[in-house]
Amino acid sequence: MEQTMKKIGKEMSIYMSIAMSLFLSLTGTLTSGHFTIPGFIISFLISTVISMIIGLIVPMGKVNNSVERKLGLEQGSMKARCIDSLISDLIYTPIMTLCMVSFAYMMAMKQSDGHADIPFVPMFLKSLIICLIVGYILIFIIQPMLMNMLFKKYKVGRYSEGRPGAPGPGAPGRP
Repeated sequence: MEQTMKKIGKEMSIYMSIAMSLFLSLTGTLTSGHFTIPGFIISFLISTVISMIIGLIVPMGKVNNSVERKLGLEQGSMKARCIDSLISDLIYTPIMTLCMVSFAYMMAMKQSDGHADIPFVPMFLKSLIICLIVGYILIFIIQPMLMNMLFKKYKVGRYSEGRPGAPGPGAPGRP
């Protein structure tokens, strides 16, 4: 069972990385005011690599399980989903946004020979706020769908019934 959960975790990380990169790159390039297909594709590819690196470093399933246990939340409940989404959003989105805004800023400076009148901090903060909101909503919607798909693929049960191997309602330390 543990091997299966590791497989699910790795696949989940890949799928979430691609989904988050796709939508956050699209959000960033659309809100920049300078949308181009090549710019979007480059942004998507760079953010996918960054988010996959984060996914390899941070074991989101273990982090979420730990926080849920400490808060006494039932896995798969609405409160747990809200917390899981917030945790993922706060881990992934600021790093991805900083990298992508830095890339966009460097490209704008390069194209203007260093004369672009774009202050970095306001550009970053505006993008961060937008991406945190979009990222939270995306994670909240996409994460359970992907988990249910992966649980079905590996014949583990349903994500909404709680993750296998984790204490459910009525277990010690759970309500």
